[in-house]
Amino acid sequence: MSALLRDYARYNAWANNRIVQWLSGKPEAILTQETISSFPTLRTTLLHIWGAQDIWLTRLKGHSPTQFLGTSFQGNTAELFAGLQACSADFEQFLETQPAAYFTATTRYHQTNQQQDYEHPNEEIILHCLQHSTFHRGQIVTMARSLGLTDPPQTDYIAYVRHRDAGFPA
Repeated sequence: MSALLRDYARYNAWANNRIVQWLSGKPEAILTQETISSFPTLRTTLLHIWGAQDIWLTRLKGHSPTQFLGTSFQGNTAELFAGLQACSADFEQFLETQPAAYFTATTRYHQTNQQQDYEHPNEEIILHCLQHSTFHRGQIVTMARSLGLTDPPQTDYIAYVRHRDAGFPA
């Protein structure tokens, strides 16, 4: 399981980089134009992905964050893109350094918006976080299409596998 989750973290960073590279070439107004989805804009959806990855990574490292990045970030789009990419790389690198036993160990954490404590195996937390990012990347593509963008990058896991197996760098 640890090898699969490490690879899935590499996939997550690869897919987030592809989304950022794609959107960085689009007009800023597209990123802040409202559309119907879980979050009102592409920018807020990207910020949510980054914030979720950040809070889960912080918990997996044994710390208890007190606030969600999405409620405090005031940076520009370039900083948002860089932050998401850096956090995805940090998540990947953190998992690379963990022994196999880490993945079946548990993490106890405080749910900030519910004032409640939980405990889960790390492998379940990791899978949740990475699947969460995949879910919202799908929303980004749908939102972007509704805003007139017709050229989204391929970010399916199998596209990553083909890329990885062909020997291309992430």
